[in-house]
Amino acid sequence: MFRFLTAGESHGKALTVIIEGLPAGLPLSEDYIALDLRRRQGGYGRSQRQQIEEDRAEILSGVRHGLTLGSPLSLVIRNRDWQNWQDVMQVDPAAEATEKLTRLRPGHADLPGAIKYGQDDVRSILERASARETAARVAVGAVARRFLEEFGIAVHSYTLAIGEVRVEGQGEPDWVLVEASPVRCADRQVSERMVRAIDVAREAGDSLGGIFEVWATGAPIGLGSHVHWDRKLDGRLAQAVMSIHAVKGVGIGGGFALARLPGSQAHDVILPADQWGDQPWQRATNRAGGLEGGMTNGEPIVLRAVLKPPSTLAKPLPSADLATGEAIEAHYERSDVCVVPAAGVIGEAMVVIVLTEAMLQKFGGDHMDETKRNYQGYLKTIDPRRS
Repeated sequence: MFRFLTAGESHGKALTVIIEGLPAGLPLSEDYIALDLRRRQGGYGRSQRQQIEEDRAEILSGVRHGLTLGSPLSLVIRNRDWQNWQDVMQVDPAAEATEKLTRLRPGHADLPGAIKYGQDDVRSILERASARETAARVAVGAVARRFLEEFGIAVHSYTLAIGEVRVEGQGEPDWVLVEASPVRCADRQVSERMVRAIDVAREAGDSLGGIFEVWATGAPIGLGSHVHWDRKLDGRLAQAVMSIHAVKGVGIGGGFALARLPGSQAHDVILPADQWGDQPWQRATNRAGGLEGGMTNGEPIVLRAVLKPPSTLAKPLPSADLATGEAIEAHYERSDVCVVPAAGVIGEAMVVIVLTEAMLQKFGGDHMDETKRNYQGYLKTIDPRRS
């Protein structure tokens, strides 16, 4: 019921998006979408590309007088850097042959993409494989976030680790402090150590990965389903976040740490009604990360993702040439030293997209008023204290 497509290359004219399935009557503006696009461009360790671009999504269709129409939305994010790449990336046949890029970069889509699509120029692969595509996803995520806000669902992220520097302890951080940090970490001292670690990597011509954590609060019990593998919400969330460039691992709730615990310590005790707050069916802990049996259980959804370091290095790794197979240094093109802070924002986008899809599957509606009626009616059925 809710789906999207993105198109565009890193140095092409623009990124474009088609979004289908939103109900009519949802308030939406370009300024609202711009907030998340700006957050994606921030974060210590980014490349000079973020100083060139000033991402803004123009709404071309699907909105009238500030409200969605129920028809498909189309968005365009223009690439300012296109001005410097017009000859290399022009659509029409080139009058003069451009130099082919054949220096393969380990860790990128260069080699498998060139082999799969029969290309003798890696440029034809890396342009679409670039993480620049995630700007379009964040725009979709902003639209989905606007929908979830109508139901009191909030999604945030923070940086848990960069390289060997890690935040200690558990629990939901102060989101105001997160957004004020250059690396999106609420702990000021840890944040400063992360910045220093990025500086050291930059000076060495190296790069750093890390971990970000996403929190979604306010989701009702029962999103997703247990009946088929592809309807399980934890699987859908993991796939969505795993699709982000450089993500190599996803854990929900306690994640991999649960493997070390006995069952008596790994599960979340269901509290009796006299210990509930405003929400029914509360737990003593949240090791499941808000998901059981492929469905939300009413607790916050907590998801962690592991990012490998960016693959393009200022001091290139040994590699081979696509055309000859001969030994050569990998190609270097302007690149980030660390993307973990920005990746958290992209992780938020993928989580809100999946949750929007799940909400619409559960509550439907061609207009927001209908969706809200269905939602409120369902909430009345899940609290035994109301019966």
